[in-house]
Formats: sequence, C-alpha cells, structure tokens
Amino acid sequence: MAEQSRRDADRQSRLDQPRDRRRGWHPKADFDTERFGRFAESFARFMGTATFLAGMTVFIIVWLVWNVLGPEEAQWDPYPFIFLTLILSLQASYAAPLILLAQNRQESRDRVQQQQDRDATAQSHADMEFLAREVAALRLGLGEVATRDFLRSELRGLVDALDPADDGERRDKPSKAKKDKRD
Repeated sequence: MAEQSRRDADRQSRLDQPRDRRRGWHPKADFDTERFGRFAESFARFMGTATFLAGMTVFIIVWLVWNVLGPEEAQWDPYPFIFLTLILSLQASYAAPLILLAQNRQESRDRVQQQQDRDATAQSHADMEFLAREVAALRLGLGEVATRDFLRSELRGLVDALDPADDGERRDKPSKAKKDKRD
C-alpha cells in the first residue's frame, strides 16, 4: 500500500505524466446511449400523436377552467397562469432535445439506408451492363450461325455432288409437284 502511494506521489510530481483529473467523490455516469435513444424516439413518436395533443388540450382546459371558475381557496394558479406557463416551458425544454435526438438517430438510419440503396443500384447497373454485353455477344454469334434452310441447301448440294447417277434418275423421273401441275 505504501508502495502504491509513493508511486502516485512520484507520478503527480513528474512533468512528463498527465495528471489524473478524475475525482473520487462522484461516480462516473454510465449511460446506455442505445436505450436512451430508443426512449427519445418513442417519446418523440408519442408527442406527435393525436392522443398526446388531445390529452394536453384536455389538461390545459381543465387547468384553466379550474383556476378561473373554481373556488378561490382551491385555485392554485390564478389568472396570469404562471405555474401553467412554467410547466409548459419545462415540457418544451425537455421535448426539444429529445425530438432532436430522435431526428439525429433517424438521419443516421436514413444515411445507412441510402448507402445501401446506392450500393444495390450500382450492383444492378453493373449486372445490367454485363447482361447487355452478353446479349450483344449472342446477337453477333447468331449472325454467324447457319440456319436450317441454309444447311438443307448445302446438304442437297453435297448429296448431288456425291451421287451423280442418282442425280440422272431424278432428272428423268418427273417429280410429284410437276405431275400435279400438268393435271
């Protein structure tokens, strides 16, 4: 223990070491920022509902009616309604930062969503360009492909070239089509 206090005293006297700024009389606040952010979003979402507006309107009307028409000894906030103004100002002073926090969180989510959308769009664009190149290559390839009629004519020419005797018989025999025309 004495060793620790000596090291602490030595450290405090050294100029090349930063001083320990933390004080021991208050604990370090440890906030769960995610939980607080969710609370701020739910609070901001609730304040934007018709339920909140109707409830606040009923609360203010009851406050005003009671403090104007109620018995004088039971009125806690007479005419200038200073206490009501204080309550509404307090509510606004807490609501504004919570709403801003909720908006900042939503903006962060929107920024991430937009980046994901941009990435998906870029990927889709690249895929479309690839498919367009593939279709163009297929079209060029189809221009060089032999059609059925072309192949038949070439095969007929080869058959005629390979079998000259059969070719002579065919010439002597009238074809069916020629017979039908004569009839």
